[in-house]
Amino acid sequence: MIPPEFDYVKAGSVDEAVAALTDHGEDAKVLAGGQSLIPLLRLRLAYPSVLVDVGGVAEMRGVRDDGDAIVIGSSTTHAEVIADPLVQQHAPLVAKATVTVADRQVRHRGTFGGSLSHADPAGDLPAVAVALDALLVVAGAGGSRREVSAADFFVDYLQTALAPDELVVEVRLPKLGDGWGFHYEKFHRVAQAWAIVGVAAAVKRDNGSIVEARIGLTNMGARPVRATAVEAALAGAGADETSVAAAAAHADEGTEPPSDLGGQADYRRHLARVLTRRAVLAAAGG
Repeated sequence: MIPPEFDYVKAGSVDEAVAALTDHGEDAKVLAGGQSLIPLLRLRLAYPSVLVDVGGVAEMRGVRDDGDAIVIGSSTTHAEVIADPLVQQHAPLVAKATVTVADRQVRHRGTFGGSLSHADPAGDLPAVAVALDALLVVAGAGGSRREVSAADFFVDYLQTALAPDELVVEVRLPKLGDGWGFHYEKFHRVAQAWAIVGVAAAVKRDNGSIVEARIGLTNMGARPVRATAVEAALAGAGADETSVAAAAAHADEGTEPPSDLGGQADYRRHLARVLTRRAVLAAAGG
C-alpha cells in the first residue's frame, strides 16, 4: 500500500526538530530509523502531514559515560548499542535484549530512542528501560529539557508522556555496579517476531542469596510492567531453583495481558511465570 502524502523536514539540530514539531503539532511525526513508523504509514494506520527526520542530528547519536550513568543518544542504532563497550560493561541487559530485536537489517536501521518512543508493549526495550529505572531526557520548546522516568514515560498502548512538540534526545541508564547479573528471556513463535512474552531480569547476589531483583515484563499489559511481587519475593531468598520458582509464581500478579493471535491471556500468564523463573535463574548465575 502507498503511504498518504506528507511534507518532509530534515532537522539539523534538536532545536530545529522541536521547532518543526511546534509548528505542526499533532500533524507531525518524528522519523529516526523508521522501522516502526514506515510500516504504519504504508498500512495507512498513521496520517502525519509532516515527517521530521532527526537521523542526521549528531547530538542524538552515540554512547557516553556520565559518572554514575551511561547515556545513549536516542538516534543510536540497535547495532551500535549492541557493539558499544560502555553498554556491554555497564548495561549488559540492554545489549542482551537489543540483540533479540527483529533481524540484522532492522537492528542496523532502527534506533534505541525510536523503539522506546513507539511504546509498543510487545517491544523488547520498554520493559528493559522500566526494569533498569532509566530516565528519558526530553527536549521541548524554548530549549527546555526534562527527565521522565521510564515508569512514567509509558502511558498506554503506543502512548507516551511526550507532548506533540517534544522528542526524546537521550536515555540515561544508571550503573548498577558489582554483584549484578542480567538476562533477557523472550518467547516468540518464529525468529524476528514480536515477543509473546518477554522478561528482563537484573539480579544482585551476595553469599548465595538474592539481595535485590528488578524484573520487567514485555507484552503483559498495555505498557511494560514491573513485576514488583516477584521482586519482593526474591529479596533475601536463595538463588536456588525452588526459591526462584516460588517467587516467579507471582509474575502475573497485577498484569492485564492481552488475548490476540499470539496467545490468550491465560497462556501469557503461564509464560510470564515460566520465563521469569528462567530469566532470574540465568541472571543469578552470572
